[in-house]
Amino acid sequence: MPGTRPFKQVDVFTRVPFKGNPLAVVLEADGLSDAQMHAIARWTNLSETAFALAPVAPEADYRVRIFSPGTEFPFAGHPTLGTAHALLEAGLVPKTPGRLVQECGVGLVQLAIDGEGALAFRSPEAELRALHDSMRPTLARMLQSEAFGEATIATMGISWLVVRMDSAEACLAVQPDAQALRDLMQVGVTGVAMYGAHPEGGPADYEVRAIFTKMGDITEDPVTGSANACIARVLQAQGFPDGPRSAQGYSARQGTKLACDGRIRVHYADGAPWIGGDSVTVIDGVIHPQ
Repeated sequence: MPGTRPFKQVDVFTRVPFKGNPLAVVLEADGLSDAQMHAIARWTNLSETAFALAPVAPEADYRVRIFSPGTEFPFAGHPTLGTAHALLEAGLVPKTPGRLVQECGVGLVQLAIDGEGALAFRSPEAELRALHDSMRPTLARMLQSEAFGEATIATMGISWLVVRMDSAEACLAVQPDAQALRDLMQVGVTGVAMYGAHPEGGPADYEVRAIFTKMGDITEDPVTGSANACIARVLQAQGFPDGPRSAQGYSARQGTKLACDGRIRVHYADGAPWIGGDSVTVIDGVIHPQ
């Protein structure tokens, strides 16, 4: 087993370093034990650390395992884009030009590579169910707001409570209550993904925020691929309530409250949403596993 592994830290959903969501990627991770992967993820202390491995499925270009400091995820969105970016930058040649197939805990995930190198992943299928009415008062306490509509639990490996806010302004005004969030998580969700529509001509079609707990403390994610994929699946299931602006593809902004500027592009093809964005490498070197 080699003493060092190629390592990159990538900023995802941005072209501008430090404005997206950071991801640590350990390349050539075959041979690392679960304990080593957990230890590295705790050390990087990022929301996720990805480990790129040789694929098992013959049609896959690579396999990835995704760890937070506390657990392993079968799928997550920004690690999907960030890992693909890191591998392509390191010289991976896709089996099919313009396409990648990622193997992970939810199975095979397709990615498209556009002419400028931006990536988009085909959203996995999502299991959708409405939040029980008895939990809506808890949700109102968590949001400290009544300016919200439908609330749907969407599961695609990770479970998000997707909440429609009355506007982008209402979304940005939310000041989440930590205890109410912990109470909401008892229904089996990772966190709350809220979104609200900007007026026509705004900075994006939707404003998005994702709130969850990390090591017991409330936190907000700069940009979240899985949350945006769940939102896209909910909009699709609802028949695109905003009309052509969402049905024909749309843009989302996330991270505003954190002085970030994550940008997500969504389009629908083959009956599914594709979640796209840019990535930029910030750190490029090696890591020394023990």
